[in-house]
Amino acid sequence: MKRTIRLRGLSPAPFKGQTWEAEDLLRIGRLGPLEVVLDDNSVSRNHAEIRYTERGWRLRDLGSTNGTRLNGVRLSAGSWPLRVRDIIQFGEVALAVEVIQEKTGETDNNTSEEMRVEAATLSSWEEALEGLAFDSHRCPRAGEQLLALLRAGHHLVNIEKEEELLNSILHDAVSVLDAQRGAIVLAEGPENKLKLKALATGRDEPRAVIAGRDGASGRFPFSQSLANRCFNSGESILCHRVEEDPELAMSKSISEGSMSSVLCVLLRTPRKRLGVLHLDRSPWQKPFNMDDLHLADALAANVSAGIECAQLVKKQRDLFLDTITILAQAVEMRDEYTGGHTLRVSTYAVLLAQELDMSPQEVELIRIGTPLHDIGKIGIDDAILRKPERLTPEEFEIMKTHTVKGAEILATVPDLQPIIPIVRSHHERWDGKGYPDGLGGEAISPLARVVALADAFDAMTSNRSYRKGMPPAAAFAEIEKQRGQQFDPTFAAAFLGMKETILKEMKVQVTKLTPSPRVRISSLR
Repeated sequence: MKRTIRLRGLSPAPFKGQTWEAEDLLRIGRLGPLEVVLDDNSVSRNHAEIRYTERGWRLRDLGSTNGTRLNGVRLSAGSWPLRVRDIIQFGEVALAVEVIQEKTGETDNNTSEEMRVEAATLSSWEEALEGLAFDSHRCPRAGEQLLALLRAGHHLVNIEKEEELLNSILHDAVSVLDAQRGAIVLAEGPENKLKLKALATGRDEPRAVIAGRDGASGRFPFSQSLANRCFNSGESILCHRVEEDPELAMSKSISEGSMSSVLCVLLRTPRKRLGVLHLDRSPWQKPFNMDDLHLADALAANVSAGIECAQLVKKQRDLFLDTITILAQAVEMRDEYTGGHTLRVSTYAVLLAQELDMSPQEVELIRIGTPLHDIGKIGIDDAILRKPERLTPEEFEIMKTHTVKGAEILATVPDLQPIIPIVRSHHERWDGKGYPDGLGGEAISPLARVVALADAFDAMTSNRSYRKGMPPAAAFAEIEKQRGQQFDPTFAAAFLGMKETILKEMKVQVTKLTPSPRVRISSLR
């Protein structure tokens, strides 16, 4: 039986029902001498060709203006295998592959694993979501693939923190698509520059994100050029075999990253482009295929809303922290002797909380609450707050009320209730001799115990008009002396174990406070 391919027109009306048949070559375009003449403005003069090769019948776009799509996927450089019932779109003209015969009479069953081409998909967000349950051939997805997509929906509704969300998404993508490595890069700033946000390997080993490289292996974690191409064009890209693309084969990130096959899928919502999910396979793995592209694109569309939501939450949080900063600075501006105090105490407190291995939620409360620990000083008279000499016992009693005043201020904001213990209790003592409530030991909130240490250390090492600040060594010695009396003994031991870190941070804070002491606490983030 001779080899044959036959196409049948689907739309629009002038071409519907027409057939074209060939044994070796079908050239498609508007020019008269071509085998398939499509007189439509959306079709280029020499639009594409279908040619029989030793690998079977293959489709190639010839640089057309409106592109060639195979089963909804836009093709770029390279050729693509054809199968019966494939839908080919030249501009706005759609044809179906009706018959494919080889010399042996067998249907061309070349699989996607044999492709040596690059393809791209311009699926909209809504179209990509249609790929959640079905693959590119409208067949139900395998259980593992469907489970990964369902987990992606779980991430959307159960994880708010951007870093945790991205790592969870990437872990699933690398696992279900059997990638050797995965990376998520997101657009940042007015120029939408792509920045590496998450990195994972196929061995389920999380990698630290280090600018440009995978810190554990020294390899480049993703191809910047491919990621930029994907993001800027708005297309999800499949590079089946990168060594066959001269430009990619010479890329340092491709060669040093041992990347043989790459998927770059666009993270996007109906509102905006967010970034790129980049997956690669090594030369010892099967190359990615068309179904992998559809699965990755469906996954990207499914998780993008969650990423956008997490970004909005982070933006709202940053705005909230900036508002807290302004409030804290309002207090400091009334007291010329405490410039930079809030920034330093916040820094030391967060470092101590992390050293104590507090939960992420507790660290976050300390990050938010510490800048407001002295907010009650807004209610203290300037004659006392700005007094250059030591306070009298009566004046000190009034000054002590700033803890209660601060707690009362925060009580009017429901979302700030969890940080009230920091504001009210950061002057309580482990031995029960502090104020305002005379609490002791474990009765004091651990958040307040952390801030109490950081606050006392900064007070000891800061200059006042009536005294010079202690050297750090003397302040550390005082904390050692007060272990189990003024300070929680376990927390004090942890703080003393951080001496080098604290000293280093003190030098950083001096730099931040030059030339102006009114710095933004947002530099902590």
